[in-house]
Amino acid sequence: MIKDNIIQVENNIKNACKRAGRKPEDVTLIAVSKTKPVSMLTQAYESGCRHFGENKVQELVEKYEAMPKDIKWHMIGHLQRNKVKYIVDKVYLIHSVDSVRLAEEISKEALKKQLKVSVLVEVNVAEEESKFGISTKEAADLITEISKFPGISIKGLMTIAPYVENAEENRQYFMRLRQLSVDIMNKNIDNVSMDILSMGMTGDYQTAVEEGASYVRVGTGIFGEREYSHSQADRIGD
Repeated sequence: MIKDNIIQVENNIKNACKRAGRKPEDVTLIAVSKTKPVSMLTQAYESGCRHFGENKVQELVEKYEAMPKDIKWHMIGHLQRNKVKYIVDKVYLIHSVDSVRLAEEISKEALKKQLKVSVLVEVNVAEEESKFGISTKEAADLITEISKFPGISIKGLMTIAPYVENAEENRQYFMRLRQLSVDIMNKNIDNVSMDILSMGMTGDYQTAVEEGASYVRVGTGIFGEREYSHSQADRIGD
């Protein structure tokens, strides 16, 4: 099932790229594996997935130890400052930086381990109260401030769009994130690139790809329904 699901998602990405005049290789699929057992991750790995996303530090660490070392791990959930030290040397990319204090902590731990940690700034484009992330108005100022921190490299932006039945309703948010990335790129801030837009999940990733997503976070579309009932506030990569 998992292999078939991955093939379907990858085909959908290719078709969305074709509609948008994009190259499929410019879009990376992140298999969102939170709450899923290692056995299911192994199936996804054997089907070609090398990017996996987790939203809890403990789960990421446990799976990091259990899975092959060529996997690129993405921290896509809200990251508490006191947990940063456990993952800075294990993650390929942190998607959820939304405050100066969190960035300071990542910088501190990166310097201890002599690392350069790649991060995205999480933007709450739809301004939902239940979601983390900064507003579009605050994004440039935050990025300017944290760009000065050693040990951090800002690679782009991430957003979690609202839960909707019709993916078209979220196109506006994907367009706004892409425009924000262009605006920030035009500021030519040192240590900042806007190469990555992390946006789109199971219900709307095709629309996100049409609007410029470089990473899509797909969980349910690969692994099936989650193991627990969840609130909308917990939607990081469905």
